Amino acid sequence: MRRVVITGAGTISALGSSVRETWEAMREGRCGIGALDIRDVERLSIRIGGQVTGYDAQVHFNRQQISLYDRYTQFALLAAREAIGQAGLTFTGDLAASTGVVLGTSGGGLTTQDENYRTVYEEGKNRVHPFVVPKLMNNAAAAHISMEHNLKGPSFTVATACASSNHAMGQAFNFIRHGMAQVMVTGGSESMLCFGGVKAWEGLRVMSRDACRPFSANRNGMVQGEGAGIFVFEDYHHAKARGAEILAEVIGVAMNSDASDIVMPSKISAERCIVSAMRDAQIDPSEVGYINAHGTGTAANDKTECAAVAGALGAHADKVMISSTKSMHGHLIGGTGAVELLACIMALREGVIAPTINYEEPDPECALDVVPNEAREADVSVVLSNAFAFGGMNAVLALRKAP
Repeated sequence: MRRVVITGAGTISALGSSVRETWEAMREGRCGIGALDIRDVERLSIRIGGQVTGYDAQVHFNRQQISLYDRYTQFALLAAREAIGQAGLTFTGDLAASTGVVLGTSGGGLTTQDENYRTVYEEGKNRVHPFVVPKLMNNAAAAHISMEHNLKGPSFTVATACASSNHAMGQAFNFIRHGMAQVMVTGGSESMLCFGGVKAWEGLRVMSRDACRPFSANRNGMVQGEGAGIFVFEDYHHAKARGAEILAEVIGVAMNSDASDIVMPSKISAERCIVSAMRDAQIDPSEVGYINAHGTGTAANDKTECAAVAGALGAHADKVMISSTKSMHGHLIGGTGAVELLACIMALREGVIAPTINYEEPDPECALDVVPNEAREADVSVVLSNAFAFGGMNAVLALRKAP
């Protein structure tokens, strides 16, 4: 099987509009969560989120493009431009034919849906814009990235709630590993911070009104975020032959299903997924230096995940660093694993472990090294990234320091 490396990364989120800005925010333990600035926010019980502030679509796109691009598509396109620009690739001929796009999203064009439901039901209009369907569809972002960069290989969207990005990146990894593609543009994007999106999550009663505090005994729920993380995955020998800068190597992936409950996480399945990812990567638990946790800040997820990590890593669990960057940028739902992969690359490349901020009280059920409140310098060579979604759909990625 072929080796797979990452040669480009791009992002936009509440922490910044580039990878460098995001890494700086993670180093500083900066919180990007704040008061929401959306229509009808006064009708919401939850009024905070990891919102991309100061964003003006007209700076990046013309009027015709804006009529076609939902906010989540705009984020994906901006992150893809940064990633592909860093990779230094131009897609023509055989390379274009062997390069595809696999993205993760859960809601897709939810802002577009929200706006058009208002048009029909609240304002009583009988007509909507003719581009509503191509604007809101879940594969819109993948389609527009493929068109903008002339990518003619396998391209599609994965929607598995909070594991969407990890599933997408796992699929992209396998496409290259098994020779079905030379390069893949992959990651995820999400923008659910509209009235309907937040109101729907309120109904689950898992949202915090004040802060995301993963692993802290006084945690009281998750906080939504928005944004995108996009990467260029590339065949190792292709990257070496052209002298590309390698950010990290993807060495393993595992995906499984709880097959038990639509919302409650399973310690057994999460542990099995972590073990399977290490087996696929051909690594021993003692090699893992850092885990980017799913770490939502809910009572059920955090204790279940810590138990799963402890079970999967055994005696090494007390030595591994595990943190949740959702405490800083919020839960990007379908896009969350992609933005969190940046913390994994930062750990490998920069030797900096992103912290779990807002940590206030130790929880005996989360008694691992959660890197509380301050980033930490550490030399790690192997990292894992966890994603455990509603529906019991799990995906764990394994990465190694650039060869």
